[in-house]
Amino acid sequence: MASFDYDLFVIGGGSGGVRSGRVAAALGKKVAIAEEFRYGGTCVIRGCVPKKLYVYASQFTEHFEDAEGFGWSVGERTFDWQKLVKAKEKEITRLEGLYQKGLANAGAEILHTRAELTGPNTIRLIDSGKTVTAERIVIAVGGHPTPHDALPGHELCISSNEAFDLPELPKSIIIAGGGYIAVEFANIFHGLGVETTLIYRGKEILSRFDQDMRRGLHAAMEQKGIRILCEDLIQSVTKNADGRLTAETMKHGALVADQVMLALGRVPNTKGLGLEAAGVAVNERGAIIVDAFSRTSAPGIYALGDVTDRVQLTPVAIHEAMCFIETEYKGNPTSPDHDLIATAVFSQPEIGTVGLSEEAAAKKFQDLEIYRAEFRPMKATLSGRSEKTIMKLIVNAADRKVVGVHILGHEAGEMAQLLGITLKAGCTKDDFDRTMAVHPTATEELVTMYNPTYRVKNGEKVG
Repeated sequence: MASFDYDLFVIGGGSGGVRSGRVAAALGKKVAIAEEFRYGGTCVIRGCVPKKLYVYASQFTEHFEDAEGFGWSVGERTFDWQKLVKAKEKEITRLEGLYQKGLANAGAEILHTRAELTGPNTIRLIDSGKTVTAERIVIAVGGHPTPHDALPGHELCISSNEAFDLPELPKSIIIAGGGYIAVEFANIFHGLGVETTLIYRGKEILSRFDQDMRRGLHAAMEQKGIRILCEDLIQSVTKNADGRLTAETMKHGALVADQVMLALGRVPNTKGLGLEAAGVAVNERGAIIVDAFSRTSAPGIYALGDVTDRVQLTPVAIHEAMCFIETEYKGNPTSPDHDLIATAVFSQPEIGTVGLSEEAAAKKFQDLEIYRAEFRPMKATLSGRSEKTIMKLIVNAADRKVVGVHILGHEAGEMAQLLGITLKAGCTKDDFDRTMAVHPTATEELVTMYNPTYRVKNGEKVG
C-alpha cells in the first residue's frame, strides 16, 4: 500500500477549501491546506463580505434623506473613506483569524505558501521548495477578475480587487460591465458621492436575470443619477496630464474620470498550477473539468468552487465541499445539487431571485401564469422617494407549481433565502394562496396575487 505524507492536501484557503480541510481533519484525517494570499478567499477578503459592508456604507445617504420625511432633522454629514477602509480591514482580518482557528482546532496543518501540482499525488510548496505527497488532493483556488489584456490601457484600470482599498475615494468613476459585480459597485460608488457611469455592451444590464428585474433596476439606478450606457464598450484607456483617465468608447466618444474599473467577468486561477503534470483536464476557459462528484480527470484529485466554473457562489463552494466529504470520507456518495439556487444582487434596490426567469420558463413550459405586482413601498410614502418594488411569480399552469420568484426592492436578498426553501419544497401557487399574509409587509404581495397578470403560451404573451 502506498504511503503518503497526508490523507488530504487542500490547495486554496477560501470557503470551499477551508470547509473540506476542516471537516476532513475533524474526522481524524491528516490534512494540510495551503493558501498563498490570505485565508478566507475571495468572499471574505475581497468579495461578498467587504462588498456588503460597503453597500451598507453607501446606503446612508438615502437613509439621511428619508429621515426628514419622518420628522428627523439631520445635521451636517461628512464621509471618511479611509475610516471605512480601515474598519473593513479590521473585520476581514477578524474573519480570517476565525477561518484559521477553525482549521487549527480541527487539527489541520496550515501553510502560508503557494502550492503547485507536480504529479498525480505530489505537491510542491513554493516558499520552501519542498515536495509532499497526498492520497487525495482538493483544488479550491477560486478565480480572479478578467484583466481584459486586449484592451489598450487595461493596466491603468482597476478591478473589484483594488476597489476596496483605493488610497482615496475618486470624484468620478467609469465601470465597464453589466453583471452583478459591476452593478453593485456602481451603486456603492454613487451612494458614496462618486459621479458614476456604467458602460455595458449588452442591450440591458444583468443578462441572465428576469427582464422585469433588469429593466426595473436600470430605471431606478438612472433615477438616482447613475449614467448607464448600454450597447457600448470601452475601446482604449489613456492617462491624461492631470492624472485623470480618458476612456474612448465605441458610441459615446471620450469619457473622462478619475478611475476606470473593469468588471468583465472572472476566470479560474489555474494558470501555473501544474494541472497538466498531474493529468487534470481543463476547458477552454481554464476551468477544471469535474464529474457529478467533483472528481477531475486525474484519480484522487478533486476540484471545488469557482475554479470549476459551475456556479460562482460561496454557499455553492461550501456545499460542494460537504458533498466531497460525504462521498470520500463517509461512504455516502453525494452529488452537489445546483438546482434552484437562490441568489441576490446587492444593488440599490436589491434583487432577490430563485428559479426560472419568465424568459427561461417560456422555453421550458407551454403554458405559464405570470403574477406581477409593482408598487411604491410603504416607507416611501413619507420619505417621498419614488422608486418602486416589483414582485413576480412564474407559475407552470399545467401543475400550478411555482417555478420562479423574482423581487426588486429593499431586503430582497433576505426574502430570496426563504423563498428558496419554498421552491425547493415544490410549493404550488395554491400553497401561496392559502398562506395568510403578514401585514403590513412588502412580501404579503406574494400571497395576495390571486389572478394572473397575464399568461405566456408557447412563448407568446397573451391576455
